[in-house]
Amino acid sequence: MTSKVIAIVLGGGQGSRLSPLTATRSKPAVPIAGKYRLVDIPISNCLHSGIERMYVLTQFNSASLNKHIKNTYHFSSFSEAFVDILAAEQTPTSGAWFQGTADAVRQSLHHLAVHEFDYVLILSGDQLYQMDFMDMVNQHIEKDAEISIATIPVHANDVPGFGILKTDADSMITAFIEKPKKDFESWASDVSEEMAGQGRVYLASMGIYIFNRKLLFEMLQSNDHPDFGKEIIPQAIHDHRVASYQYEGYWTDIGTIPSFFDANLGLTDDIPQFNLFDKHHIFTRARMLPPSKLSGTLMEKTIVADGCIINAKHIKRSIIGIRSRIGFETTIENCYVMGSDNYQTLEQINESKAKGTPLMGIGDRCCIKNAIIDKNTYIGDDVTINCNKDKADGDYGDYTVQDGIVVIKKMAVIPNGTVIE
Repeated sequence: MTSKVIAIVLGGGQGSRLSPLTATRSKPAVPIAGKYRLVDIPISNCLHSGIERMYVLTQFNSASLNKHIKNTYHFSSFSEAFVDILAAEQTPTSGAWFQGTADAVRQSLHHLAVHEFDYVLILSGDQLYQMDFMDMVNQHIEKDAEISIATIPVHANDVPGFGILKTDADSMITAFIEKPKKDFESWASDVSEEMAGQGRVYLASMGIYIFNRKLLFEMLQSNDHPDFGKEIIPQAIHDHRVASYQYEGYWTDIGTIPSFFDANLGLTDDIPQFNLFDKHHIFTRARMLPPSKLSGTLMEKTIVADGCIINAKHIKRSIIGIRSRIGFETTIENCYVMGSDNYQTLEQINESKAKGTPLMGIGDRCCIKNAIIDKNTYIGDDVTINCNKDKADGDYGDYTVQDGIVVIKKMAVIPNGTVIE
C-alpha cells in the first residue's frame, strides 16, 4: 500500500514570522531540539509510516536545506526511496515563483507525473507532531474519499487562528469557515469523550491532506487558485467526497518565534507532549561528534546535544545544541542555544584571546534568560541578556525581541560586558 503513496512537504514561504531565524535559511531548515531540522519531522513521520518517496518544495534561502537533505537521506541503490528538493524554477510554461501552497504543487506536477502512485500526501514543513500517515491513508480508502484532511479538536479560544471544518456522522466534511472571530458556536462537531471533556469540540485543519491522484491533477490544472486552505479545499467540499481524519495527539504549528520557543522548551518537561525518546525516533544527519563534556555544572530539565563543552554554573529548562561552548560561572535559564556548525581551532582561540574578542559560544560569568541563541554566535564574558526586565519588541541589529524573547542572530558578536534588557 505504501508504494501507492507519494508525499510532498511544503517548505513554506519567506518565513517572516520566524525572522530572524529565517534570515539565512528556509523555514524547514531551522534547527529544533538542538540537533534536528524542522524538515526532519514530516520526513521521519513518513519513513516510520512506510512512505519512502518524498519531495520537499521550497524557494527561499534553500541552500542549507539542500545541504541537509543531501547529507542526511541516503537510500539503497536498489530502492525506489528518495527525498528530493524541488525549488521554484522557471520553465517554458511558468516563470513565476510559487504563489501559494496549491500553486507550488501545481508547478511541480510534471515531476510527480513520472511516478506511479494513487494518492498524494501533502504536508507542512513547520509543524511538530508524530503521526502514522498510513492510518489516515487507510481511512481515506475505507470511506471512498477523494480528499482527506487531518483535523485536530481545538478549544473555542483557539478557533480564530484556524480554518474550522464541520463534519457529518460519517466524518465527511460538509462545511468550512476560515478563522472565524465570533458566532461560531454552531460549528462544533462530534469528537471523542476525552476531547469533549476538555472543551475541544471544534475541528481545525492541520494543513495535512491526501488527494486522489486523478483529482489532484484535474483540480490544479483546471484553475489557478494559489492556496489549498483558502480556495481549493473550501470549493472541493461542495463537489467531492472530503473526509476528516481526526487526530488527537500532540500537534503544534511552530511558525512564530513564541510558538517555536515554547515547543522547544516543552521538550525539557519530565514527560513532554512530544516524546523525543519514542521508539519512532526522529531521523537526522549522522554527525561524528564527540560526547559532551560538563564540568561543575548544575543542570535542571536540560537537553544537551553532542559535542558540547560546558563549564557553566547553572543551566535550567534549556536546550543546548551541538558543539556549544559555555564558559565558567555562567547561568542560563529558559533558553534555546542552537550551538555551532564547527569548532574554533586552538590558533583561532589564542588569537581571539590576544585581541580581547569573544570566542565562539558563550563566555564566562554571563546571565542569559528567555532567549534563543542562533548558531555560530560569539557572546563575550560578563554579558547579561534579559535577566532583569523585558525589553520592548523590535530589531536591535545583532538581536531582536519578540514577546519578551530575545533572539541573538546567527553569527552575531556580542562584546564583553554587554547588557541586553
